[in-house]
Amino acid sequence: MDEETDGPRTASGATDAEPEHAGLPDAVLPDAVLPDAELQGAEPEDTEPEAEAAAALADDHRGDGGAPGRASGRGSRGGARRAAKTTAKAEPATDAQPATDAQPAADAEPETAVGAGADAAAGVEAASDTDKAGVKGGEESEAPGDPFSAFAPEPEYVPGRARRVAARVGAAVGRFFAHEWTLAALGSVALAVVMTWPALRHPASTIPQDIWDPTLQAWQMSWAGHILTTDPLRLWQANAFYPDQYSYAFSDTLFGYAPAGMIGSGQMAALVRYNIIFVLIFALAFFGAYALVRQLGAGRTGAAVAGAAFAYAPWRLGQAGHLHVLSIGGIALALAMLARGHGFSLRRGYEPDKRRWGWVLAGWLVAAWQISLGFGIGIPFAYALLIIVLVSAVMWGYRHVRRPADRRPFGWKLLLTNLGGGVVFAAVSAMMAYPYLQVLKQHAEAKRSAEIISLFSPPLKGFFISPPESWLWGDAYANARSTLGWAPEMALLPGFFLYGLAFVGLFVSVWRLQHRVLLGLGVVVTTMLAMGSHGPDGGEIGYMALYRWLPGFEGIRTSGRLMVWVTLFLALLAGGAVSAFTERAVELFADRTHSDVGTQAGVWRIVTLIPLVLVLAEGVHKPGPNPEVPTSPIAMSTLQGPLVVLPTNELFDMNVMLWSTDGFPKMINGGSGFTPDDQETLRLNLQQFPDEATVTQLRELQIRTVVVLRDHAVGSPYAHAIDAPIDGLGLTRTEQGNVILYKIDG
Repeated sequence: MDEETDGPRTASGATDAEPEHAGLPDAVLPDAVLPDAELQGAEPEDTEPEAEAAAALADDHRGDGGAPGRASGRGSRGGARRAAKTTAKAEPATDAQPATDAQPAADAEPETAVGAGADAAAGVEAASDTDKAGVKGGEESEAPGDPFSAFAPEPEYVPGRARRVAARVGAAVGRFFAHEWTLAALGSVALAVVMTWPALRHPASTIPQDIWDPTLQAWQMSWAGHILTTDPLRLWQANAFYPDQYSYAFSDTLFGYAPAGMIGSGQMAALVRYNIIFVLIFALAFFGAYALVRQLGAGRTGAAVAGAAFAYAPWRLGQAGHLHVLSIGGIALALAMLARGHGFSLRRGYEPDKRRWGWVLAGWLVAAWQISLGFGIGIPFAYALLIIVLVSAVMWGYRHVRRPADRRPFGWKLLLTNLGGGVVFAAVSAMMAYPYLQVLKQHAEAKRSAEIISLFSPPLKGFFISPPESWLWGDAYANARSTLGWAPEMALLPGFFLYGLAFVGLFVSVWRLQHRVLLGLGVVVTTMLAMGSHGPDGGEIGYMALYRWLPGFEGIRTSGRLMVWVTLFLALLAGGAVSAFTERAVELFADRTHSDVGTQAGVWRIVTLIPLVLVLAEGVHKPGPNPEVPTSPIAMSTLQGPLVVLPTNELFDMNVMLWSTDGFPKMINGGSGFTPDDQETLRLNLQQFPDEATVTQLRELQIRTVVVLRDHAVGSPYAHAIDAPIDGLGLTRTEQGNVILYKIDG
């Protein structure tokens, strides 16, 4: 009985079933499958005797008693061998390649094995002969494709122009958001939102601290934005305090926030604008101090501690109603930019190769912007810049002249940039100073007397007493605050943890010894100045000397505002100390990161964040909602001006100023850092309104409308205006709910 094959045979006698390695290139076949000649790189002619011998052995193994199918198969295989021999003789020897070449020899294709005793080499050669010489239907079969094409590497993908541009933009955006300064800026804003919460909870109806000074400052920003887009030449002639001139300069103007004032109009926009700016000034204070301490050479953790101390010192909680006092971020940021542009740091000194005139120009522009926010903080900053410029010039000149071997280049470009930036700063300062000088000229009462300065000067113990708004220390120092003459301006605690870190920074720091000494002296000197008349010798060798001899200080009533500089010096010392701790912690565990105690390095890095947490804890304010701001009882834009709203006093008029952002009508009402004598006199006279004398006076001032708010007038000195007779006075009276309107005839 005949043996059954694994599948139907082909015309040559081979079966359709392929061997295990059929279809694989010769280069990847194992040695047991490849013919020996191919393993040795021999030519096809040399393999013919071995192939024929292998076929003969296969025939002998099957025997003579096979079925016709097997005989036919043997004849077919013999024909294939003869065809292979003929083809090998006809083709050049160079057509056969070793198995390791990129292109395999065409005559070395494998053949399907037939019979259990067939040799593997004979099967491979027979399959190759069949593929090359097989004819189907009298036509030659199509040549096989390159078997190595499936193993070739894919062609390199060349993206189009749009994809290349998108990739570059994506990479640039990724680098931007991963940069330290981007992360620091975003982190500063996020921290400010948390630390000032709930400032942004109801920004359209509430305001931080109280409803007096903040509403005045909301009006200031609104006025600057409004007038610059309508009539810029009237900037200093505000609608409030009519008919006084330069009324916009009656207090620190916050003029630098004018671009924000150009967005929106009315009371709601003014409140939203104020709350957003309120949050951002804390973010800028943190970021500015962080940038300054980093530029001077401290580490990230130390810089973060310095930023937190500068932005969230407890004494600033008591100033939450004074936006011009809180706006100090430009001071630190300008100093950081100027130091960076000049290639200066405390750790590395002056590095000429790191000079960048662009940073110098940016520093001067930020300094000019800072002084445009107001002179209460700006005047000391201007003098500080002057001192820095003079000291730097003297030191550079000394090295240049007395130490020729130690000369360091400065460069004309940097010199010209400093001159240009200084001119811009001086021009902005002069522009801001002119209206203030006019106010002092027209209103002698605007000048701060020595008695006023003494009234607001804090004693030394005030630097260790917390304001009531502090969550951590407020209640604990209630009794101590009661001993202060004016606690809102005298409770000036910068933070007990900050004191401790700064003290340690005098001994352990990344700063050099001479720098630590100078920073310590800075703390002492600025503290003495901030004490005002409570300084040594009644302040005569401190703040009072500045008050008497330096222009500008006579307009500052509160010496305690110099606490800005005390805090900055303390923050620099603390930042140096924390940076030293952090570097030491990394050094201790850097070589153990791959050992069993390697995780301790991470633990110690977390431990170095404890000072940051403690400093921030001192800056947390007491929880509670911000006060609601009263809405305007009448649409101010519908009233004919000039006008006056009764009752009138310094605090209530600040609310009226906010209401006037709806149209900005001219009005007598106004509250500021001082009260003009003529306004005080008019307030006293209007307590008799309506009578012949007051009506005559209002006509002379061209006042057309008197607005009486019934609920506020009841029980006040202005209650007479609610229902007094008006016969013969040339007045018309109408009532609109809670509002009583008086129209004054021609």
